[in-house]
Amino acid sequence: MTKSLREQVIGTWELVSYQTTDKDGNVVYPLGEDAKGFIMYNPDGYMSAQLMATGRPAYQSGDLHAGTQEEMATAAHGYLAYSGRFEVDEEKQKLTHHMEVSMNPTWLGQSQPRIAKIDGDVVVIFNGLKPEDKLTWKRVEKNL
Repeated sequence: MTKSLREQVIGTWELVSYQTTDKDGNVVYPLGEDAKGFIMYNPDGYMSAQLMATGRPAYQSGDLHAGTQEEMATAAHGYLAYSGRFEVDEEKQKLTHHMEVSMNPTWLGQSQPRIAKIDGDVVVIFNGLKPEDKLTWKRVEKNL
């Protein structure tokens, strides 16, 4: 029996690739080809996505909240994060992410569609608003 999209997507996935295409049709990697991240879909209907560029410098102060304006801007420029409820449209194979918290305040309160294609332990998610944005994730092994 085939599992529903909701059943298949539940779990934790590690980022393999985050790419998009620029206006000239060239593939670009907004957070670098070696970006790292996780996306988690919980059975309770909430999700969280965290992506980052590797090699971001630590704040010289060593303090979590005491970076210079430049250090904090650099850190934020290389990070994408949001969490909130998610919904599944089984017929359209579509997920909707509700941005209830977001590193980027522009996304707060938004609901954004995602098209998911799952093949075994790999899910490819396309941004429903910018279909050229393609994120490939691999299911992580359970860490019990």
